[in-house]
Amino acid sequence: MLPWTIVALLLHCVALSLGQYELCKSLVSTDDGSVWEHYACQPKTASMKDNMRIKVDPPGITCGNPPERFCTLENPYMCSDECDASNPDLAHPPQLMQDQERTGLLTYWQTVTWSRYPEPLLANISMAWNKSLELTDDIQITFEYGRPTIMALDKSMDYGRSWQPYQYYADDCLDAFKLPAKNVHDLTPANITRVLCTEQYSRWVGSKSEKNVKFEVRARFAVFAGPRLQNMDSLYTRMESMKGLRDFFTFTNLRLRLLRPALGGTYVQRDNLLKYFYAISNIEVPAR
Repeated sequence: MLPWTIVALLLHCVALSLGQYELCKSLVSTDDGSVWEHYACQPKTASMKDNMRIKVDPPGITCGNPPERFCTLENPYMCSDECDASNPDLAHPPQLMQDQERTGLLTYWQTVTWSRYPEPLLANISMAWNKSLELTDDIQITFEYGRPTIMALDKSMDYGRSWQPYQYYADDCLDAFKLPAKNVHDLTPANITRVLCTEQYSRWVGSKSEKNVKFEVRARFAVFAGPRLQNMDSLYTRMESMKGLRDFFTFTNLRLRLLRPALGGTYVQRDNLLKYFYAISNIEVPAR
């Protein structure tokens, strides 16, 4: 019988060949006593937001230059809040989407208001890391003052030279993207890499009760690994054997396309356009 050190080394080599997984071990009981069982496991998830480079387009989409008043959907006629890029206490620059908020004070990036309606209020947020990454958990974007009624998430695998859709989000998928509304739980092993449009994160439920929009990675993993991700070996095997599966979770760049802001569950009210804008306080991208 091979010594455990040799077995561990062989397992480590196998793990590296199977997508560079880590070598893990657990203590198991046998008839001969307790022994260490070695196996390939998923590397620890790391937050990539600290290392991402953010670019916001078009120029001038960030509020504050010139200073501008705005109000909220819940209190649309008290427009006493102000965005002013020249005042650090009133500025909302893009880097506030990735800060740590250690002081407990909520910070966020914010766009100009929809004062030019009916011209669309469009904003792109591009995120770059200058390397290839693989998602290990849900992407989560936290919006303040309401989630967009229409948006899209794109990814690039060639450092932003070309883009492909990752997921669409809308309060009416058929109207916005000519796609039927689906969610991740509708997927099967045969269509797990399908690009979906979901209505789950776009309908108005109040700006304070629901702030997050997700790209659901764990639910996709669960199709192979079980609802509690208890069978990760099955997922690892599929990652290597199923064409396109690993590539689906791999990217070098991500891009959010904000296409229509929160409307408060109604139509656009032309008499008060200062309550329509986008604001993001946090973007989490767990990957390795």
